[in-house]
Amino acid sequence: MIQRVHEHLLGELATNTRTDTIFVITAILLNLVTLGVNSGVASAEGGAVQTVVMFTFAALIIIINLVAEIGLIRGRQSRAKIINGLMKMYKDQGVDGYYDPSLLGDYSTRYNLFILAVLFTGIVALVIPFILFTL
Repeated sequence: MIQRVHEHLLGELATNTRTDTIFVITAILLNLVTLGVNSGVASAEGGAVQTVVMFTFAALIIIINLVAEIGLIRGRQSRAKIINGLMKMYKDQGVDGYYDPSLLGDYSTRYNLFILAVLFTGIVALVIPFILFTL
């Protein structure tokens, strides 16, 4: 039974990793594409239509980045719970010496870096086109 629980927890970790990867890649790609589109729109002469398009894409950036940030925060929490469960199982089985608990800090740092990358590409994708628009 322990083997099946162990496999299940490892499967949950793999799912967690894939989900987090999707959040990061999707948010960053969307931010970069929207940066290009909005920069092009800001440089063109379009009047009211131009402004509506830019604000629509800005809203899209905000929503997608908010979803990605919340997803990454929840992913970090889930990963910590799963690993804590694994650590308890390893301790109960007497094999806890094979897992270095300092890895939990490494995971937290990695999540913080992912969150910062998504946040700052989102900020750049929002700010740059509006700077070009005002010039």
